[in-house]
Amino acid sequence: MIFSLQGIVQELTPTYAVINVQGVGYYVGISLMTSQVLTLNQETFLFIQQIIREDAHLLFGFNSRSEKEMFNLLISVNGVGAVSALILLSTLSLEEIASAILSKNSALIQKAKGIGAKTAERIIVDLKDKVQKFSNPEENISTFVNNKIKEESLSALEVLGIPKRMSEKLADRILKQDPAISVEELVKQILKNI
Repeated sequence: MIFSLQGIVQELTPTYAVINVQGVGYYVGISLMTSQVLTLNQETFLFIQQIIREDAHLLFGFNSRSEKEMFNLLISVNGVGAVSALILLSTLSLEEIASAILSKNSALIQKAKGIGAKTAERIIVDLKDKVQKFSNPEENISTFVNNKIKEESLSALEVLGIPKRMSEKLADRILKQDPAISVEELVKQILKNI
């Protein structure tokens, strides 16, 4: 069973990536959330869920362990396939999916293409006791931030002699408030708050 892949992003689209691991290209289905943090021709690490069917061996990749966990919860629901789960993960954030399930908001879940009223209700009934941890924004803050901006900012701060541990929580907090912030602005904000 393939648990993770680390390699170069050889091809990248909003729905799949090809990860080149030492000369072998792995075709990996991804969500829009994961697609946005990958960069063509750059090294990446993805958590992988392998699904083996009679007619295919499929790989699905996730930028975070939380996204993989949510994917597995979604596909455990009768009538929700891997493609529907990826579409839902591309349409709503993990926090939005969890709060829609917890608040029984089937209309929000139905915003995902291909998920009808009955499937949305089934997702709510099957997962209402399993998504609590995804609705806590403090626990999953790193899932919702742009990892590239955060990593570049933390690297720049390390060059300035500021330990990563010290600046990481500040970076998460600032990115949570302003996900569209630039690297330069994030570095300035962290330096102000230290």
